[in-house]
Amino acid sequence: MSANLDPAAQLPLPDSAELGRALAEANVPTLLAVYVHLSGDAAMLDRFAPHIRPVFAPEPTAIPPELADELRARLRDVLIGRAPLAGKAPDDVLFQRIMSVMVGEPVEREFIELAFDQCGFRPWIDRSQVVGRAPRPAGFKVLVIGAGMTGMAAATKLAEAGYDYVVIEKNPEVGGTWYENRYPGVGVDTPSHFYSFSWEIWPDWQHYHPQGADMQRYMVEVADKYDLRRKVRFDTTVETLVYDEKTSTWRVTVRGKDGTAEELVVNAVINGHGPVNRFKWPDIPGLADFNGPVVHTAAWPEDLDLAGKRVAVIGTAASAAQLVGAIAPEVAALNVYQRTPHWVIFNPEIAHAVDEGMKWALKHIPTFKEWFRFKVYWAAADGLFANVLQDPAWAGNDLAVSELNEMTRQYALSYMQQKFAQRPDLIAKLTPDFPIFSKRIVLDNGWFDALLRPNVHLENQGIARILPNGIEAKDGSVFECDIIVCATGFNVAKMLGNLTVKGVGGRDLGAEWGEEDARSYMGMCIPGYPNYFHTVGPNSAPNHAAGQNLISECQVNWIIEALDRVTEGKAKAFEVTQQAYDDWNRKVEARMPQMIWSHPRASSYYMNSKRRIFLSWPWRLVDFFNETRAPAEGSYLLHR
Repeated sequence: MSANLDPAAQLPLPDSAELGRALAEANVPTLLAVYVHLSGDAAMLDRFAPHIRPVFAPEPTAIPPELADELRARLRDVLIGRAPLAGKAPDDVLFQRIMSVMVGEPVEREFIELAFDQCGFRPWIDRSQVVGRAPRPAGFKVLVIGAGMTGMAAATKLAEAGYDYVVIEKNPEVGGTWYENRYPGVGVDTPSHFYSFSWEIWPDWQHYHPQGADMQRYMVEVADKYDLRRKVRFDTTVETLVYDEKTSTWRVTVRGKDGTAEELVVNAVINGHGPVNRFKWPDIPGLADFNGPVVHTAAWPEDLDLAGKRVAVIGTAASAAQLVGAIAPEVAALNVYQRTPHWVIFNPEIAHAVDEGMKWALKHIPTFKEWFRFKVYWAAADGLFANVLQDPAWAGNDLAVSELNEMTRQYALSYMQQKFAQRPDLIAKLTPDFPIFSKRIVLDNGWFDALLRPNVHLENQGIARILPNGIEAKDGSVFECDIIVCATGFNVAKMLGNLTVKGVGGRDLGAEWGEEDARSYMGMCIPGYPNYFHTVGPNSAPNHAAGQNLISECQVNWIIEALDRVTEGKAKAFEVTQQAYDDWNRKVEARMPQMIWSHPRASSYYMNSKRRIFLSWPWRLVDFFNETRAPAEGSYLLHR
């Protein structure tokens, strides 16, 4: 099996100044991968292998300049037609060897199929190109809730697969969380060049970690390219889903912006409303009595002016850290209220703009963006998985779960100690007492620098109450302020939000899940709710690192395979069996004690009040990819 890109169709390139700049500025291990892919010269891998280290190795990658220059010259010759192309694409053995050398460590064979699909070399399946595929039945319609990342993936792939569908979106534009989150400094901790659809790898990112506006621009451009808005009903909210057993259809009540309710009848529902669009206010006495603006980061007013104001920020997780780093230079005074410290990691790329030469390489050099996407995936996703897996033999201390996890903790500690060498008070306030990666980490993009400013104070004594003119801490001190910003996250545990879902025999999914105990099969299906697919559901979040885009794509693939079982089998509905559901949840429960999130010191929004880890996927992304190629035989029933 080999990739089906045709670089020859894009070559030769002109021997231009732009090409020269691209070769000079582009990532060298990625240039190596491109060169070997295009030329077949595998010997170059042996020369580079001793110099490329894993991303978190104690000794950094240090490629000799003369070797890098030789590579650039050789690749230039290939790109401009002065040297021949390989007669064929790399076979699996060479493909795996390229991957291993470019990331500085062995990449096992099991990652090949994921790389082909998720890195854009070859899609797992393009259902529009399957010869002899039966047409979808007339009148079979799918309703998609939400036009965020998962909803847009579903819409694109449903259209490709020939399904009629409609998307219901509560906002006036696509984008989901990236449309809604507009606070200063908003960004993504997943690297840009991985956080996108595998079939639409974007070369135009402005930064290596996208800012919110960049992410929304990407979403809008995808919607334009794939003509998604044509099938979206904007400014409309889904309120109830009721399954009709006689017709095997879902009766869906939606409400428009003008308040008018309407009932739609559809054959299947893909719920893509996501767990991070229902923000929560803190439960603090007096919050409603404050006489100035009280805003949430997830509902940022466009006209809010913070310049010269006294501002209180409640929270110190990812959103707060991004916000504080952005606003600290412009406000008069800023008090940040911390309940729990978070581990902070410095990634020098977090604020780096993408050089013009790198952008040119991503856009014009064949296979470059695909190989760079793999490099980013490995460094930000499954390459980190060992951090969250407990080592039973680890006996170092109770603040880590393995030797690697301890090394990562020490890396974070050394960074903190270096930043606050003159501020031992801040080190004491900011040092967590739990293992790193047991809850979401914070990537530093100005957060630590902001805390060093004379106009910023970190308060960790807790809040006693909100006064009309400010905040009183539990030690009795009062900070008089003009604006309160709540960076207090989302109600993730109540996964249905305000949606009512009634299944077979009147079963009520909201009642079954309650406020915080959602369960499903593979984060998607629940017995008793035929043809209802709840994406990004229980135990499907990639909390070891980046990868929600991959999870969304994989779930959409699995759902369409499930719908294909229905339509090709001339059935009416797909339902996961109780046995498959029970077996799956037992498997997850058995796995969780091995994971860092179950550590006695861990406490995060991944778990409910009974400490059940309801959110996290406890295996690698490649495992999720493999599990979602198609529904397992015997795991489902077809209703006819």
